[in-house]
Amino acid sequence: MSEQYSAPLGTATPWQIWVIGAVLATTLAAVAWETHSNGGVIASETPAIAWQQTLRFEDRPSGAVAVLDVTSGREIALFQGEQGFLRGTLRAMSRERQSRGLGSEAPFLLTGHVDGRVTLRDTATGERLNLESFGPTNSAVYSQLRLAQPTP
Repeated sequence: MSEQYSAPLGTATPWQIWVIGAVLATTLAAVAWETHSNGGVIASETPAIAWQQTLRFEDRPSGAVAVLDVTSGREIALFQGEQGFLRGTLRAMSRERQSRGLGSEAPFLLTGHVDGRVTLRDTATGERLNLESFGPTNSAVYSQLRLAQPTP
């Protein structure tokens, strides 16, 4: 013979479960409505540009990373040693280029905004990193390139 077990909550659903279900359904409906009515994009104003540099990054045989100003074609900085943040961000952007079958010829656009934000945009993929999101120390790694002068 088979034994019958009663449901732990009984046969009737408690009212609290119905309230939770209604809150979840309302939240999902509100998110769907907002996404549909705004085209799925969260509006974000881009502040005015204070400065901009078009750069290329090249690996050197010594393991250093050279930063070249695309306009003049001259080297403006040389990063030696570990340089974890610089190498990490460039590696991530390079990986995106490789996944799309793009080469390394296209430059990067380093932009300083009037509100102090600094962004690095890959002109090949359109990918943009808001560098201030990684903290002031990491953002300063790129910000210092604004003042860099070509090396003789």
